[in-house]
Amino acid sequence: MTTAEARSVTQLPLGTSRILVADPIAEDGVERLRAAGEVDVVTGLSREELIERIPGYDALVVRSETRVTAEVLAAGTRLKVVGRAGVGVDNIDIAAATRHGVLVLNAPTGNTIAAAEHAVALMCALARNVAPADQSLHAGRWERSRFMGMELREKTLGLLGLGKIGFEVARAASQGLLMRVIAHDPLVTPERAEQAQVELVDLDTLIRESDVLSVHTPLNDTTRGIIGAEQLRAMKRTARVINVARGGIVDEEALAAALRAGEIAGAAVDVFTKEPPPADHPLLQAPGALLTPHLGASTREAQVNVAYDVADQIVAVLSGGAARYAVNAPVILPEEMAALQPYLHLAHQMGSLAAQMGAGQVREVVCSYTGELTGRDTTVLTAEALRGLLARFTETRINPINARAVARQHGIEVGESRTSRSVDYANSMLLEVVGGERLSIAGTQLEGEAWITRVNGYKVRMRPEGRYLIGTNRDLPGVIAGVSSHLARHDINIANFGLGRDQPRGHALFYVEVDDSVPTEVLGEMQATIGLESVREVQL
Repeated sequence: MTTAEARSVTQLPLGTSRILVADPIAEDGVERLRAAGEVDVVTGLSREELIERIPGYDALVVRSETRVTAEVLAAGTRLKVVGRAGVGVDNIDIAAATRHGVLVLNAPTGNTIAAAEHAVALMCALARNVAPADQSLHAGRWERSRFMGMELREKTLGLLGLGKIGFEVARAASQGLLMRVIAHDPLVTPERAEQAQVELVDLDTLIRESDVLSVHTPLNDTTRGIIGAEQLRAMKRTARVINVARGGIVDEEALAAALRAGEIAGAAVDVFTKEPPPADHPLLQAPGALLTPHLGASTREAQVNVAYDVADQIVAVLSGGAARYAVNAPVILPEEMAALQPYLHLAHQMGSLAAQMGAGQVREVVCSYTGELTGRDTTVLTAEALRGLLARFTETRINPINARAVARQHGIEVGESRTSRSVDYANSMLLEVVGGERLSIAGTQLEGEAWITRVNGYKVRMRPEGRYLIGTNRDLPGVIAGVSSHLARHDINIANFGLGRDQPRGHALFYVEVDDSVPTEVLGEMQATIGLESVREVQL
């Protein structure tokens, strides 16, 4: 980053978001991003240039060209979100993003139709030898007999993956081309497959029975090279293979060898392990190979869709909202999030209170839910409680994305439980922290307001906002008066005063909301002169 660029960052108004678009996206997306802050479109950056530039940005937008490595994410000290204008996120280090608390999101639906149509186009082109016939005619030859084709009607299309794109390919093939469609996808239910008129089969059956095998699965450690030499040898010699998903799912060396050996009749490949493929790539010289330069999402409509979709989500995230397609965070449906929203801040403040009340050497954190919360996906509430708790113990930037990962790094076990039994209120959350001592804090929503309702078993009614003195004492006459008098002598104004006790003349917990911070020496003097068991200041 140049001196001028660094100066421009520091001179921005406080709170202004800065967004870097590192790969070309449609102008509609850039315009949408401007609703969230200042946008710089700088494409073609080298790894070193990106690492140098990224510290000044809150959000990064990429397509497939820019690699977002662990080094880039570590350098992005302001970075909150990385958006992929498209589906695949294999160019982003998801694990590193999660460690650094950076949200990764994508736009999995914007190019669905474009990719599905390209797969169907390649299937038809392979079946009818369109590309070699075109080349032959342009070369001045008329070779009708050489390019005898295959009809697709009543042939078997095998789909490896039945996600959004695979589903659209299945519908086009079964309903439009009248093909038999089979698929292998461990995550798809029979009901979903039936909607697309697809028969679910195991991988061996898929390989053995397909006349055309089309790949529509993400690239990961499980799918990398899943179609290799062994699988290609098991296919029909008249079969064709299509890959418009990700390079590396089909072993490219093995595919070229199978074409040369006549083990399959043809292949259409739109994606490569390295893009663009090197000049000596084996598929460039393989017979029966139809190759396109990653055109699956290359329609005007798709580029506008994915750019706007990812930009819209980034605007929402930078404004404090949620992403529809978060890759490394729990995906919460909008109606679910609406129900949980009132509890999010409460959960965070409960965690913060536990930390300030002396939770040290934490070994275990358990969040328990009652009432209507038992039927909700409370993962995000647990993450918020962890965020409030852990922020006091580590310099690592904590947010709901990496809260559990940071907890594991510190050797903390995290658990959730649900129960139909409630101690005080029908809908409540209980945070238990086990460390040097056990702390428990409960909270609820009452008439649209958040309240902390129990602290270490003492029944209270605290707003989860403000500055409090929290102390414990024997439940004897004069303690409340002594605390009030002591604060008055030091000109500290009381905004609110509450008390919880286990039994008359047993033990009590008091909480005093004050307008100003109380010096440590005043707290020590108060504890000694009034006979308090403990007293501390907390800021919520």
